[in-house]
Amino acid sequence: MEYCAAGSVADLIKIRRHPLNETQIAAILYASLKGLEYLHETKKVHRDIKAGNILLNTSGQAKLADFGVSAHNFGTVTELDTVIGTPFWMSPEVISKNKYNRKTDIWSLGITAIEMAEGEPPYSHIHPFRAMFAIKNNPPQGLTDPEKWSPEFNAFVSRCLTVDPKKRPSAKELLQDPFIKKNKGSAVLAELVSDSMDLIERYRQTSKRKKNKKTYEEEEEFQVVENPLS
Repeated sequence: MEYCAAGSVADLIKIRRHPLNETQIAAILYASLKGLEYLHETKKVHRDIKAGNILLNTSGQAKLADFGVSAHNFGTVTELDTVIGTPFWMSPEVISKNKYNRKTDIWSLGITAIEMAEGEPPYSHIHPFRAMFAIKNNPPQGLTDPEKWSPEFNAFVSRCLTVDPKKRPSAKELLQDPFIKKNKGSAVLAELVSDSMDLIERYRQTSKRKKNKKTYEEEEEFQVVENPLS
């Protein structure tokens, strides 16, 4: 498996403690759409698009990852009906247990765009089951503060979050979207990764020490329980 040294986009946002700007988001969305275009043309549905499943390498390339819940559409109009994915990113048709197809990935990409811009997906402040109910009855329509973002970005997110999947654009169509055409290539992401690698490495080292300490404490506690008289 190819190694992506910077980890996921979600990890990068968490470590930097700051969402991404429009130029960075456009570059990641462009690469993600290229990946989805290929998947959908081969009649596959990813079903779990989110920032945590988009990886970055040191060259500034964004890669779709984690195909553990992906499915194969054997026909050009074949639809699926399995409720699979991560609740906050699920499309209304999946939550409603309706038939769905590759357009569900486009909805999830729209939620991912909001996640990259705001740090969290819509309804992330409530329990996942309650979020599913909210998405079904009051689906997100766009960015929380649209005035903070360009008209092109707002329009792109709104297109992805078209509730009717029949009217929702395809990955191929979205690659021609004005916002995606603002993409300035992998150099933008290469710079982002380069500027963040020290933070990433420090975070990984700290996490590793905390994990080792927790494991040691759990082993000590186990020994005390096993040998109460020692």
